[in-house]
Amino acid sequence: MSKSKQPQLMKPATAAQKLDVYLPATPREFQEGQVSRDEFDELRRNPPQWLVDLRRDGPHPRSVIAARLRVSNSGLARGGITEALTTAQIAALAADPPEWLVRERESFAEVRREQRRLEERREQAG
Repeated sequence: MSKSKQPQLMKPATAAQKLDVYLPATPREFQEGQVSRDEFDELRRNPPQWLVDLRRDGPHPRSVIAARLRVSNSGLARGGITEALTTAQIAALAADPPEWLVRERESFAEVRREQRRLEERREQAG
């Protein structure tokens, strides 16, 4: 006797994170249900209009905001950014960066340079 295979399900928060969208901005049905692996794959292949709009206009989760501003998630927190931002809000910050953003970008760039240097060193040693 073999059991029928159960579809692999993920919580809405996990699916939203993997789709790079802010969960509270997704449709209620998405927030309240579970997403099967097949449904998730379909969302990636053929995103519905709500997903296209969210990815384009936001509001965006912290990881997306940090990437677009070229800072770390911690840098966002130090800068006082605790809420989701729209694409327009991110663009406004990038166009006229406050002092904290300039500082965090420099710090983040330095960390990235150091990571690359260490990685190159490991490759040369190995």
